[in-house]
Amino acid sequence: MEPEDFVEPEIAVTAAVVAALFSPRARKLIRQGLVYGTAGVLMAGDAINSFARNVGRGFAQTGQEAGTRPATAAKGSGG
Repeated sequence: MEPEDFVEPEIAVTAAVVAALFSPRARKLIRQGLVYGTAGVLMAGDAINSFARNVGRGFAQTGQEAGTRPATAAKGSGG
């Protein structure tokens, strides 16, 4: 392979990927990135799930309060 061949994008990208795969330092960084990325996705999922659950509880409480308010409001408006 001649040095001019590395100017072509396909060959340059392939060479960079192969160098990264065989480099222990690069493999360590890739693994850490995957671990932190996965942890971030799991944390975001938990936060979204918790938010949705709290919104659902809020709607449920509002619905229960709305069911009892007309009787209270009617009783209070008669005076």
